[in-house]
Amino acid sequence: MDLCGLAAAQMRRMLDSREVSAEELARAHLDRISRLDPAVRAFITVCEDRTLTDAAEAQKQIDGGGQGALTGIPVALKDNMITKGVRTTCASRILEKYVPPFEGTAAERLRRAGAVLLGKTNLDEFAMGSSTEYSAFFTTRNPWDLERVPGGSSGGSAAAVASGMAPIAYGSDTGGSVRQPAALCGVVGLKPTYGRISRYGLVAFSSSLDQIGPFGRSVEDVICAFEAVMGRDPHDSTTVDMPYDGSKAREPVLKGRRIGVPSELLSGEIAPDVSHAVRAALDLISDAGGETEEVSLPMIEHGVATYYIIAPAEASSNLARYDGVRYGLRIDADDSIEMMKGTRSAGFGSEVTQRIMIGTYVLSAGYYDAFYTKAHQARTIMKRQFQEAFRKFDLLIAPTSPVPAFRLGERLDDPMAMKLADFCTIPANIGGFPAISLNCGFSNGLPIGVQLIADSFQEETLFSVALALENLLPPFALPEIEVA
Repeated sequence: MDLCGLAAAQMRRMLDSREVSAEELARAHLDRISRLDPAVRAFITVCEDRTLTDAAEAQKQIDGGGQGALTGIPVALKDNMITKGVRTTCASRILEKYVPPFEGTAAERLRRAGAVLLGKTNLDEFAMGSSTEYSAFFTTRNPWDLERVPGGSSGGSAAAVASGMAPIAYGSDTGGSVRQPAALCGVVGLKPTYGRISRYGLVAFSSSLDQIGPFGRSVEDVICAFEAVMGRDPHDSTTVDMPYDGSKAREPVLKGRRIGVPSELLSGEIAPDVSHAVRAALDLISDAGGETEEVSLPMIEHGVATYYIIAPAEASSNLARYDGVRYGLRIDADDSIEMMKGTRSAGFGSEVTQRIMIGTYVLSAGYYDAFYTKAHQARTIMKRQFQEAFRKFDLLIAPTSPVPAFRLGERLDDPMAMKLADFCTIPANIGGFPAISLNCGFSNGLPIGVQLIADSFQEETLFSVALALENLLPPFALPEIEVA
């Protein structure tokens, strides 16, 4: 049996029945990484020693009857999530050799849950990008077509799950960076409500938008991965202690659900094959007893512009800490100003530099009100439009990505086209709403994603409908990957 092709829920049953040990499961995934990752390039760091140590500890928990949903399950973390003793680079030269002295909350909760850490996955530098082509180290490739992008910025995590190198991986979603690569790689990806999962230990990009979220091969796997790290954290004042009913979340229900279809997210900006696949999913929902109705949310049209003011502004503030003084790269010079200039010039890539410059500009005197204040006003209006829609609908549904996976290099010289890759996903981040992406079909061998969006802290409804819809969609299958 190919252990690496199983969903995490199947691995759980095999571990509990002693059909396989945690060590065997870990070694199977390490072997697959060794064989496939030279082609896919999903991992920046593979921590084999820790993987086997974690697996041995997990097996002790299982033998003692104290296991949880993720005990003994291999996981991967996006390399902007702090891990004690394992380097955390953010795919940037400025942090290339940084080894954190502490564990972030999500990583710590996974450790306590008995999850087995395989390693850290590639990303666009500091999570700024939509294709994982902006990593300072190398480009990750889509397992379905190695000449295409896996999406971004969490492309390494999505590719690891899609290729069978990890059953569960975690990423961060600032403007769609979990859901968009999930769609392009044909896996399930979740952005929870802002505040559901602690950001302590997540290297900050845009603090009012960032949220950790899991990838998996099934909705059930993603639910378990979400539950393992969710909850209030005294280290993060934005986290909240809101009710959550896991049993209710696991009841697949479509009949009678009212689902809105934002017309702006099925506009002419959406590729015909994507639109066709999403409309086919709408037909499946209707056939299963769900009620779908088109709704207009006009502020969606301004989502990308709003995002690309707020996110760079917050990034320019957050990335000011990388100055060559405290940690990370340091380029020595005759004085502190030249040292900082040299360090940041050598350490930051072009995309990060451009966003810092844009963010600094919109926060500057004379432009703050014209840009940053206006963007937050637009953000408030957009959130209110969504909340008004949620008074009528249980969920909203839309494409996850306007297009299937595009070719490597295709959009590097067209920054507007690259930024529009997040057109469908940005609104959920701006409002802080939970959203999940599922694979709803293929076009020319490339996966297409459909996205469900719920009101804040309504993950139970989101999961319930996602489980029911998943049962109507094609099952997950590993792609064939040619290894040289």
